[in-house]
Amino acid sequence: MRAVLQRVLSASVAVDGEIVGSLSEPGLLVYLGVTHTDGADEVAWMARKIRDLRLLRDEQSVADVGASVLVVSQFTLYGDAVKGRRPSWGAAAPGQVSEPLYDAVCDELARLGTHVERGVFGADMAVSSVNDGPITLLLEK
Repeated sequence: MRAVLQRVLSASVAVDGEIVGSLSEPGLLVYLGVTHTDGADEVAWMARKIRDLRLLRDEQSVADVGASVLVVSQFTLYGDAVKGRRPSWGAAAPGQVSEPLYDAVCDELARLGTHVERGVFGADMAVSSVNDGPITLLLEK
């Protein structure tokens, strides 16, 4: 499982021109990718890392300040562009595998007390954000 975390002042995701998830206050925008071997261990680890990493201002975490998280599914995090000019997506888990794990990460974050906003799995989304810092971090389990 891979995630790109961005500390943001605000962020939103729209599908067909309609906002489906947004952060109007500082928090984290998370792009989440799933591979074939991911399961419950990766879900639990990723949710805790997202919640507890001290990426916000003054070295605080989402848990410390009660910040919200916007999670967007992103299979392209498993793209491979080593050969040629066309990326390969073979390492990305198919939707029937990755969607339940994406949902599980969001659900686990919520269970841990984090307010979670979401994109729409598999949709063509327009993501807008104001990066704060900028701070961007890649996580992999």
